[in-house]
Formats: sequence, C-alpha cells, structure tokens
Amino acid sequence: MNEFAHLFIQSPVFGIAISLLTFYAGTLIYKKVNSPLLNPLVLSMLAIIFLLLGFHISFEDYNRGGQFISFFLGPATVILAVPLYKKISLLKENSIPILAGISIGSAAGISSIIIMCRFFGLDELVSISMVPKSVTTPIGIEISGQLGGMPSITVAAIVFTGIAGVLLGPMVCELFKIDDKVALGVAIGTSSHALGTTKAVELGETEGAMSGLAIGIAGLVTVFLAPILVKLLM
Repeated sequence: MNEFAHLFIQSPVFGIAISLLTFYAGTLIYKKVNSPLLNPLVLSMLAIIFLLLGFHISFEDYNRGGQFISFFLGPATVILAVPLYKKISLLKENSIPILAGISIGSAAGISSIIIMCRFFGLDELVSISMVPKSVTTPIGIEISGQLGGMPSITVAAIVFTGIAGVLLGPMVCELFKIDDKVALGVAIGTSSHALGTTKAVELGETEGAMSGLAIGIAGLVTVFLAPILVKLLM
C-alpha cells in the first residue's frame, strides 16, 4: 500500500466517502430492483464489511469518518417532524389512541425481548444490550449505556429490528387486516424506528408522519420503562 493510500485510509474522509458511495450505490440498486430484501442500508453495510475485510482495513480506520455520520443521526431524525407538521390536525383528532398505542407497543417490545432472552438462556449483558432494539440508534445507545449494556450489540439489534420492520411490517399489517393509515404508521414507527419509517413514507404521507411521531414518543417511553421492566423481568 503506497503512502498516499495509507494516509487516505487513516483520514476521516475515507470513512465518510465509502459510507456515502456504498449507500448511494445501494439506493440505485433498490430503485432498480424494488425489492425490500435489497434495502440500501443492508447493501451498504455488506459492501463496507466486504471492503474492510478484503483490503485488511481496521474498523478504527473506517470509524474515523464513520463517527461523523453517526453524529448526524440525531439531527437527521428531526427532519421527520416535517410530514408530522403537515398532518398535525390528524394528530389532534387521534391523540389519545396514538399515545396509548405507542406506549403499549413500546412496553410490549421491551418485555418481549427480555422474556425471549431469558427463554433462550442468553447472557444478561447481551439481553440488556438488546432491550432498546425498537428505538432509533442515538436514543438506543444512550439507554444501553445507562443499563450497562454493550452499544455495539445494541446497534446490531436496532439495525436488525429496523430491517425486519421494513420486510415484515406491511405483511403483518396486511395479514391482520390493518388498513387504517394512522394505525399503520404508529405500528411501524413504534416497532422499527427510523428504518421502518422509510417504508412507512413509501406507503403514504400519513403513514410516514405517524411513524415519525412514533419514533420520538417511543424513545421517551423506552427511556422511562426500560430500567423498570429490566428490574421486574430480569
């Protein structure tokens, strides 16, 4: 490896560049094939893993730039408030069922993962790390740290949950004959955070707005409920 390539890999530009390029390539493939199995995030992750392993590049070298992208995850989530603002009247009309649905959904998500981890005999550290699987990444990492979990496991669980929501969310709603736009958005956003919301936006503006709302409220609910349910169930 020549000196220029070595310096480039060790600079933040490298991590930012391959993240953007692989995601852009994944977006083009997704638009062309239009299959939920080829989600741009999944394709981007696989491509980056292949590049790092194939060229023997350490994660630390990549993360010098990758951490800047992680920093903007929080502010990027705020953009989801735009479609919500457009549907603010719908929120006012359905405020009680929306808040109740998000709260109950968050509690069910936390409880189910704890019970399943105990059933399969998983290590307590792993179990705690997976508790905030249904909230957006910045919030999930903070909750995991407060509970004493491992952020790396938390991030993996959050990504897997989001991908599962993209693939299975619409199918489950269709199976159970859930066709109300508000209910669809709340269900997808509560269970599969920002990644699921990208699918909700594809379904319609109302679904996207409600899903974006669910991300924020589910995060707040999980912050308060997670420590309580962990103590009760573990």
